Amino acid sequence: MKTDVMKAAIDDRGSGSHGSGTFRRRHSSFAHTMPFGPEPVVEDGRRIAYRFRLWAPAEKHVEVYVVDESGTRSVHPCTKADGWHSCTVAGARPGDRYGFCLDHQLEVPDPASRFNPDGVHGPSELVDPERFRWDSDWRGRPWEEAVIYELHVGAFTPEGTYAGAATRLEGLAALGVTAIELMPLAEFAGRRGWGYDGVLPFAPKAEYGTPDELKRFVQAAHRLGLMVLLDVVYNHFGPEGNYLHVYAPQFFSARYETPWGAAIDYETAAPVREFFIHNALYWLEEYRFDGLRIDAAHCIFDSSSPDILTELSTRVREQIHDRPVHLILENVANSANRLGRPGQAGRYDAQWNDDFHHAAHVLLTGEHEGYYADYAGRALHQFVRCLCEGFAFQGDSSVFHGAERGEPSTGLPLSAFVNYLQNHDQVGNRAFGERLVTLVEARRLRALIAIQLLTPSPPLIFMGEEAGATTPFRYFCDYQGELAVAIREGRRREFGVAPQTVGQPPAELPDPAAEEAFRRSKLDWAAYDGAEGKDWQDFYQRLLSLRQRFVTPRIPLVVPGRCRGDFVGPHAFEVRWACADGSALALRANLANAPSPQLPDPHVAPFAAVGPDIECGHLGPWCVRAYVWEPSDG
Repeated sequence: MKTDVMKAAIDDRGSGSHGSGTFRRRHSSFAHTMPFGPEPVVEDGRRIAYRFRLWAPAEKHVEVYVVDESGTRSVHPCTKADGWHSCTVAGARPGDRYGFCLDHQLEVPDPASRFNPDGVHGPSELVDPERFRWDSDWRGRPWEEAVIYELHVGAFTPEGTYAGAATRLEGLAALGVTAIELMPLAEFAGRRGWGYDGVLPFAPKAEYGTPDELKRFVQAAHRLGLMVLLDVVYNHFGPEGNYLHVYAPQFFSARYETPWGAAIDYETAAPVREFFIHNALYWLEEYRFDGLRIDAAHCIFDSSSPDILTELSTRVREQIHDRPVHLILENVANSANRLGRPGQAGRYDAQWNDDFHHAAHVLLTGEHEGYYADYAGRALHQFVRCLCEGFAFQGDSSVFHGAERGEPSTGLPLSAFVNYLQNHDQVGNRAFGERLVTLVEARRLRALIAIQLLTPSPPLIFMGEEAGATTPFRYFCDYQGELAVAIREGRRREFGVAPQTVGQPPAELPDPAAEEAFRRSKLDWAAYDGAEGKDWQDFYQRLLSLRQRFVTPRIPLVVPGRCRGDFVGPHAFEVRWACADGSALALRANLANAPSPQLPDPHVAPFAAVGPDIECGHLGPWCVRAYVWEPSDG
């Protein structure tokens, strides 16, 4: 179904900042039209009713109930055709609550609800997306400029709201961040959680604020020149509040299973595919997000041609033309065929690069349990391969996975690999949620940060990293009863004998369902104002300023497949990225406690230096130097 984006521009006689210039602000409204959920019926420019639709092929009788602001409830029978139940309700208006009644018994919210203020079991609320007035001047940013900052809205600030998060955006822009990535917002059960167990994919989490408050957050970011990306989960639904099993079991596959529950069936029913494609378009159009990160794409199963991931990318590229939109994958399978140049139809701009993280983590900590076993003993070589070619595993045998993993990635642009040292998973899936700053000495960590920020791939920073935050980020949820017990016991089985919990009896491991797990995960903003916090922020700001000046302009020029990595002794290396204009970016590093062997004279001065400087061509311990060679430098 073709998407209709409705715009109306007016002059508000204002101006604002955008990047280095100013602009005269004009306004537009944006609404995504879809076959799901309520849509207004308009005559002569006036809304006279709402049309309600529910795909419930397993139900014979469905009614819509509407509760207006006075509390008056009306019930309206639906007609059924091809699995769809629909009716039109005259006089319904924004702010009214509504839901569906199945066979005169079970009341359920709308799976395409734009807002569910009372949680996953309560009624939905009618929302008029056209009421919000957007600045029409935002034109996005190219992917090569991406410096991503991942945050959890509930744990990022004391308020735990969109409005609270918006107050911190100016500081992030000043730091050198260019994109904010929000962990999932789709309504999930309980008051707190990571968001990856959502059950109402179109309804932003009510505890964080209203739909308009989320839009104000996005608009505030855009006014500072910041992109906003959103994590979305298209591989499963959460375990509580998912009523689709009752009236639309066709959503779920009998052939596949994910680690978190029933897989989505993208192969059988067209409405299932359309539900998620429209969800992607909805966030990008109605909320003006600049991109989506698809969670656990390796658990999205579809043998159709085109498969759902290819179709989703193609539809997004076809339908959004007013700005660049960025699509990112999480994909343990390292499927290089899904990646391409930014904006390529059917492909994804980038993938979170687990290989970079795992190799770097082993270099820093020496841990070799679990998936780190694949990097033990060869982490430096795999790390350098990531810097040169993207993936470390490109069809190589994986001990942890028990099979070959990955596809050749040498021909891809390095912008296709999002490199990170920490993220919500890698911190939060430790038993105690420890951050690297509490696990390794600062000089080692700063060397790896310098490499991450001064090389061509887009870096991702997890909230608090930039201030050396020591507050843990733990796995937390708000389940009750048997589900809470199952999660608690599962975590204890997983971590009871993990090396970071040696000496801690299982009973003392954090309870993810306890409110304390969430409270302990909130950032301590007082630490930002301390001497150590300011020192870390100065460090990040300096490196990101150098990245913007020397690295970012050359990222589009880096020639895929023309990167050279050379080792100097067991712990030092040089990587050089050839550019199409004859120039080259280069980085030298020594990741050891002793000076490196002698390296050849680079003949140019470094534009960035981290760690001790030693003369005569030797790099000091945990030392990094970054260079630009122009054609005249040889």
